[in-house]
Amino acid sequence: MRLGVNIDHVATIRQARRTTEPELIYAALLVQEALADGITMHLREDRRHIQDSDVYQVKNIIKIPLNLEMSLNEEIVNIALDVVPHQATLVPEKREEITTEGGLDVQSNFDRVKDVVKRLHDKGILVSLFIDPEEWQVEASKETGADAIELHTGSYANAKNERERELELEKLINAAKYGKKLGLHVHAGHGLTYENVKPVAAIEEIEELNIGHSIIAKSVFVGIKEAVRLMRQLIYEARWKSV
Repeated sequence: MRLGVNIDHVATIRQARRTTEPELIYAALLVQEALADGITMHLREDRRHIQDSDVYQVKNIIKIPLNLEMSLNEEIVNIALDVVPHQATLVPEKREEITTEGGLDVQSNFDRVKDVVKRLHDKGILVSLFIDPEEWQVEASKETGADAIELHTGSYANAKNERERELELEKLINAAKYGKKLGLHVHAGHGLTYENVKPVAAIEEIEELNIGHSIIAKSVFVGIKEAVRLMRQLIYEARWKSV
């Protein structure tokens, strides 16, 4: 299983003072040294953390894949077409939200999503769609021509009790199996932590996890490289036990 590390919240700290520290590119290089499989960044329309220049700098310097999370906003799409990341993950976006609150409604935005997928593909960019673990969204994602889906794990992560968590995990398992059956690559992420990652990491059909906040939070105390190593160890243990 691949681990993509989202470094948005390194930029959140920097933007709190509108200064140059901490340096985002240094964080990206440390994540790369820690043997993460990719860097994930979300260039939001309001630029609350990642800035345009961050995307260009990280893309030009790192040697591991860049996964650019992005909305369907035309300005952001054009930036992605110029940067040419390894992968673009299309996500919903609301200005008032603290973080992404749910998956992209591919069915309701089908024509726009399909158009953006094609334009990204024309530049050689792989495309993943960040969706809720529902069969109809998986089917719609396949029909857009996307390469992959990223299952939104927020409901699982925010479950209020063990029974609710088990039900949400079952949804993830079923959606992952269905996505794989349709020929999609299956990723997952949002709200995953050192405490809850193992059951998701054990889902055989999921190839990649994208995790940010928990790793950056842990790094405050142990450093980024150790925080990445600890997360990779948990993922390894979950996959090894699931074989």
